Amino acid sequence: MRKVYYSDVLFDILKWIFLLFFILATLYPILNTLAVSFNDGLDSIKGGIYLFPRELTLENYITVLKKDTLIQASIITVARTVIATIVQLFLTALLAYILSRKEFVFRKSITLLYIFTMYLNAGLIPNYLLMSKLGLLNSFWVYIIPGMISAFNMLVIRTYINGLPESLVESAKMDGASHFRIFISIIMPLCKPVLATVALFIAVYQWNSWFDAMLYNGFNDRLTTLQYELMKLLSSVTNQGANVDSMKNSSSMVTPTSIRAATTIITALPIVCLYPFLQKYFMSGLTIGGVKE
Repeated sequence: MRKVYYSDVLFDILKWIFLLFFILATLYPILNTLAVSFNDGLDSIKGGIYLFPRELTLENYITVLKKDTLIQASIITVARTVIATIVQLFLTALLAYILSRKEFVFRKSITLLYIFTMYLNAGLIPNYLLMSKLGLLNSFWVYIIPGMISAFNMLVIRTYINGLPESLVESAKMDGASHFRIFISIIMPLCKPVLATVALFIAVYQWNSWFDAMLYNGFNDRLTTLQYELMKLLSSVTNQGANVDSMKNSSSMVTPTSIRAATTIITALPIVCLYPFLQKYFMSGLTIGGVKE
């Protein structure tokens, strides 16, 4: 019979207390935002709302969802998120595989060139002029083309590829496989964990991005994005909330705080729903046992 030590029991108790505290500290801001989003706007100003709404209402969500351009903006946002994630993930992974090959003589110089772009940027005005010269203003492709390659994501994927057994590539070459066939049939399936992680990074960035929509397509309602429309709605409600007299004379209205909470839940919900499908890939060791050295 295994002897029980009091130090082990104390350690387990402290460990679970710490984990419970960590879980509560992580979940509380989300649950509090959810409670505020379902609470009456004027009542939220009083404070004292923690995990449950005090005066339940759907007015905040109705105000957000009844915006005319929201459907079109949602379509554009979903389209840019899906297309940009697929395009950037494939091209970045392909570049990472090329730069991971030791027989490629320019791999170090090209890698340094991409790292150089991570630290230096031409600036806002040169980027705008570049998009104008390329004919990408008032175009959907301004969301896709400028970000087709990510230097940071390339380095992450390349590091993962360097950790794969070289014997897999060598054996495929002996069987007559081309580099593209090796990349598609061997490298990409083995890189599922890092590809899923990078895909989530890209999707979250594309879904939450609104500044490029304001800068390049700010006057085109057909190409506006969900985040940009919600930002404009929040700005209008904030300006309305600055009028103290209108707030006093209103019996039920939305406030910047309640609208901010509702928009936060709306924008975060798709990513939260996407995460469980990618979470199973956030592990390593898929190649263990694939090759016996």
